[in-house]
Amino acid sequence: MDEVLRQHIEKLLPLTDEEFAFVLSHFTVESYKKHDFLIEKGKSVRHNYFVISGLLKLVHNDELGKEHIVSFAMEDWWESDYFAFYNGGKASMSLQCLEDTQVFCITLEAYNNLCAGLPKIEHFLLIKGTGGHIAAQQRILSFLTSNAKERYDQFVRKYPLLFQRVSKTLIASYLGVSRETLSRLSS
Repeated sequence: MDEVLRQHIEKLLPLTDEEFAFVLSHFTVESYKKHDFLIEKGKSVRHNYFVISGLLKLVHNDELGKEHIVSFAMEDWWESDYFAFYNGGKASMSLQCLEDTQVFCITLEAYNNLCAGLPKIEHFLLIKGTGGHIAAQQRILSFLTSNAKERYDQFVRKYPLLFQRVSKTLIASYLGVSRETLSRLSS
């Protein structure tokens, strides 16, 4: 399991055994069952998560109780309610398991200590965070410039493995369309 994190980091930068041991000392491992929450709206966000195995959805529930999927996270992806994590506030979203899931967890204090103690990891995390920011901007642009069919095609093309693992209802929520519309788009 530790090798999963090491391989993830070493896609971008090499680590000595001592450096990786230092990195690893800042994380804990947690296991969750399908339907468990890692983050619940309105509660403190203690961790940023790296997915070892499993599948998560980050959701916002509006005043009417409608669920809006902000993102999915599967193996080799990072996820949290970042605003609450970095600012010490309450979660505005919930992070829930769609499958049994195992994650590496890091607190903000451990994150800051890790970055201070190993600057090249700070660079690694900057690259990962920037990649996530770019993906979020592309998703927003997709909503502004693409119709439902184009968003569906982009999702299938960009995330073929995710498409196979996530229900049509959840994909519809992610794309901002009804389940019925998604059925028409996929036929």
